[in-house]
Amino acid sequence: MLNNKKIAVDFDGTIVDDAYPAIGKPKTFVFETLKKLQAQGYRLILWTYRHGKTLEEAIEFCRKNGIEFYAVNSSFEGEVFDSEAQSRKIDADWFIDDRNLGGFPGWGEIYNIINERIEFRVEGKEVLAYSKLKKEKKKGLFW
Repeated sequence: MLNNKKIAVDFDGTIVDDAYPAIGKPKTFVFETLKKLQAQGYRLILWTYRHGKTLEEAIEFCRKNGIEFYAVNSSFEGEVFDSEAQSRKIDADWFIDDRNLGGFPGWGEIYNIINERIEFRVEGKEVLAYSKLKKEKKKGLFW
């Protein structure tokens, strides 16, 4: 079933290894995952610090690898940003960034989190999906 959820995706450190202002090596399974998400109806937004020439290079790199974005650094294509009337925060259902709490889990895990609607938490230095956590036995009526 197709949907209309929006996913904002960072570029450096998320789509490619961080080599800013150059373009790093693509992350494992990144384009396969993004294509699959698009085929399922997700609208992808490139949400990056890049601008000008380096932004155009990133967009072209993704295009050559089969990804066309719904929007770039905006909530929708053609949005005109007005700093007097708008926040820089964009409208997206999920944000994928290498600087997430818990770090970047990898594109295979990201696909599973989105596709299976898995919630997760950070425990120490590890990101744990709730669906994979051991359930503790309740000790009382409410806990």
